[in-house]
Amino acid sequence: MQPWLIAFIIILTIVIAIVIGNIKVVPQANAYVIERFGVYFTTWHTGLHVKVPFIDRISRKVSLKEQVVDFEPQSVITKDNVSMQIDTVVYFQITDPKLYTYGVERPIMAIENLCATTLRNIIGELELDNTLTSRDNINDRIREKLDEATDPWGIKVKRVELKNILPPREIQVAMEKQMKAERERRAKILDAEGAKTSQILVAEGEKEAAILRAEAVKETKIREAQGEAEAILAVQKAYADSLKMLNEAAPTDKVISLKSLEAFQKVADGRATKIIIPSDIQNMAGLAATLKEMVVDGEIDKSPKTVREPIAPPPPPRRPHIDNTGNVNTPPPSVQRPVNPNMPNPNMFRNNG
Repeated sequence: MQPWLIAFIIILTIVIAIVIGNIKVVPQANAYVIERFGVYFTTWHTGLHVKVPFIDRISRKVSLKEQVVDFEPQSVITKDNVSMQIDTVVYFQITDPKLYTYGVERPIMAIENLCATTLRNIIGELELDNTLTSRDNINDRIREKLDEATDPWGIKVKRVELKNILPPREIQVAMEKQMKAERERRAKILDAEGAKTSQILVAEGEKEAAILRAEAVKETKIREAQGEAEAILAVQKAYADSLKMLNEAAPTDKVISLKSLEAFQKVADGRATKIIIPSDIQNMAGLAATLKEMVVDGEIDKSPKTVREPIAPPPPPRRPHIDNTGNVNTPPPSVQRPVNPNMPNPNMFRNNG
């Protein structure tokens, strides 16, 4: 083989290797900063690119993904002179590869220092209690400060979070005692409220029970009164109907006299202390005697009748009399009323009844 052919093959191989070496593929979410003759030329984004040999060079490969940086705890002092350690977590994303490459040297360290100084300024304006309870406010203020400061560097600060707040040990002991006392106070309040609610519910239950019992008694009395009223109305109606039927039957004087005698017999059954004797008792007695003589075991008794002498009632007891001077005088015996032989003895009708 001739020497010139060998040299041509070698040169061709070198050219092909150089061309292949300058063909670049930029991955997804990445960017390449290209310099030509040491000066920024362009930025390659996702895709296939060809670099001019010996003229262009890749200055920096930049990731466009959101990145997380956990900084070391920073010593800060609150407004009430309490020293504590706070470490932060910063979420950022590169939005401009050119500014990120040429804006600041070592941008991560710059963000860490800027975050520490901003955190000290914000915590210095707050007391310990506000620092522990205002995390969201502190996070927003730090994010605004960092985003404003890193904008010329092509960096967008997404979020800033306070990861840990570590006060001194004596402050932690005091906080634990305070928290324990607060929990005990809340427990006592809850117990008192529970007892109060229980007593209220018991009182309300007793009140409702008393109301229901009163309503039951009221309803019972109302129903009893209604029942008695209906009974009285029924009795009076029956009595009125009986009177109406009696009037329609047109009873004779003898029947009326006999009914009067029956009523007098019921009155004189021994339970009454006073008996009013009607004036026509003799006529009723005669009528009763006539009926008795006529009806004996369903037959008429024709044997001669013996007139039984009436027995005179015993005289009433004499009551002592008290005069105006206060002396007790026994009244004289009253004159016994003569017994009419034609007047029947009331005991005779009672025994035969």
